[in-house]
Amino acid sequence: MIEARKLVKDYGTFRALDEVSFSFEDPGIFGIIGHNGAGKTTLLKCMAGLIRPTAGDLVIEGIDVRRDPARLKETLGYLPEESRLYETMTVENYLRFFGEIYGIPADECRLRSEELLTSLKLDSGGKRIGELSKGMRRKVAIARSLLHKPSLLIYDEPTSGLDPMTSRYIIDYLAHLRDRCRKTILLSAHNLYQVEKICDQVLILRQGKVAAFGTMDELREDFGSLSYQIRFVAADVRTLPPSLTFKEEGGEYVAVAESMDDLNLVTAAVASAGGTVRRIESRYLSLEEMLLMIGK
Repeated sequence: MIEARKLVKDYGTFRALDEVSFSFEDPGIFGIIGHNGAGKTTLLKCMAGLIRPTAGDLVIEGIDVRRDPARLKETLGYLPEESRLYETMTVENYLRFFGEIYGIPADECRLRSEELLTSLKLDSGGKRIGELSKGMRRKVAIARSLLHKPSLLIYDEPTSGLDPMTSRYIIDYLAHLRDRCRKTILLSAHNLYQVEKICDQVLILRQGKVAAFGTMDELREDFGSLSYQIRFVAADVRTLPPSLTFKEEGGEYVAVAESMDDLNLVTAAVASAGGTVRRIESRYLSLEEMLLMIGK
């Protein structure tokens, strides 16, 4: 269970978080999104115990993060947006080094490292970290964050700057950690399609305040975003009513109806003009469209 109540973080006279409140049941993936400067990274750092909130309450897995942040780190795996790795080390030596910091026995650390590298499909070939691709270095950072078997993961832009194939693999891997390993993951990402795909609940921040919060179904209901996309063909679109707005796409025409009444009007107009409706699709606003509606 993660719960924030009227969480505030001030940097001098600037308020980065302004009475942010939410609760999230674990395990699951919790997405935090917003425009640049909305307070996403500040919130993640507060939740990781890296910076102290100015006011409010933050309780994670029964731990009062404001009063005892060190206790949280025993069960926490943190991945910052920019992973600072020791580039002269090999992957194996790097993980062994952190295993010693976590107090993991050498044999157990070696076994855990091998399991993580296998599950992440990471074969470094004995190279130093500095010689690896950006995607491979990101996997190394993820392996490090999982080495001590934390129950809570806080990942800031885990796929930032990665190629589409590696990015998709990491997102699928996070889903695996939730579904098979029962991890709770707090995730910030600019790729809103990825957030929409895997997050159980999403928090939208705007200028340090909570603009919206809920499951994707709840957000769609809140934004009243259901519409209908009608794909049709017509011998002569000039016979359609002038009031009907549509566009040509892939050899057919596409119109959008915002309600069932509008849908009936469009299909009737197409039929009257001798056209044929090929497909009708229900469509919801994407997270990107919701974020644009909320504004900066």
